[in-house]
Amino acid sequence: MRYRTGVRKDAQLNRERILAAAREVYAEQGVEAPLDVIARRADVGNATLYRRFPDRAALIEAVFRDQLTATVEAGERARAAADAWEGLTGYLERIFEGLATDRGVTDLMTTPLPGVPSLARLHVHNAGTISALLARCRAEGTARADVSVEDLLFGLAALGRAAPAAEAAAPGSWRRQLALFLDALRATDAHPLPGEPLGPDELAPALSALHAARRS
Repeated sequence: MRYRTGVRKDAQLNRERILAAAREVYAEQGVEAPLDVIARRADVGNATLYRRFPDRAALIEAVFRDQLTATVEAGERARAAADAWEGLTGYLERIFEGLATDRGVTDLMTTPLPGVPSLARLHVHNAGTISALLARCRAEGTARADVSVEDLLFGLAALGRAAPAAEAAAPGSWRRQLALFLDALRATDAHPLPGEPLGPDELAPALSALHAARRS
């Protein structure tokens, strides 16, 4: 019995180490990071990793399940907001906070990845949240009538891919880009942009990082 208990504890410890290492590696390199890199970071063998997580999708599901569920919950709160514009902008700001600092989250939110149930649910829920809030914004006169849900989803995906590059060049600068994007969505009365624009010395490395991200 003692031996079995020890085995269970070791197995649980290995699982926790793998998940912690995967969170770090995905944040740094994205969800396409090689699994052997994660195994080395966790200080376990590849066979141990595959016994716990038979494929990449299973590991991603375990790493991000709680975070993806929390994003769905944020979408529910946004849908219930009394003011649709505040609901939409608050929801997008929350999402972009994660995109800007975690390349794994950026990959999950901006590209399809089969075999991850909680991610599939999030993509459906996210599209529904944005669709519902955009319709309400149009009805309330706060969003322009000529923009479609597809316009918004595509533009947000492109901007989301750029957010980590902006954050790396100047922390928090993604907020200015998101505010600029959202002001273009307004029916009237654009608001002042927060923060300062990227300077000439910051723009070049930001563009280089964006180019590298697109190629990887």
